Amino acid sequence: MTVRSLSASLAAMMLVGTLSVGCSNKAEQAATRAEDAAKRAESAASRVEAAAQRAEAAAEKCERLFNKSTHK
Repeated sequence: MTVRSLSASLAAMMLVGTLSVGCSNKAEQAATRAEDAAKRAESAASRVEAAAQRAEAAAEKCERLFNKSTHK
């Protein structure tokens, strides 16, 4: 091998190594963002469920009060 081909292959290996590190960092960042989004969605679903339970309880209370007032 000549010095030129040796340096070219070394540069190519360094480039491939740099690209693979960059891609793995992006993949990790994407995975982290996806996990964060999933946690936010789960939290939002929990809040919606709690709000639905409060609304159902309020509706039942109104119904009881309405039935009570109509029996008088």
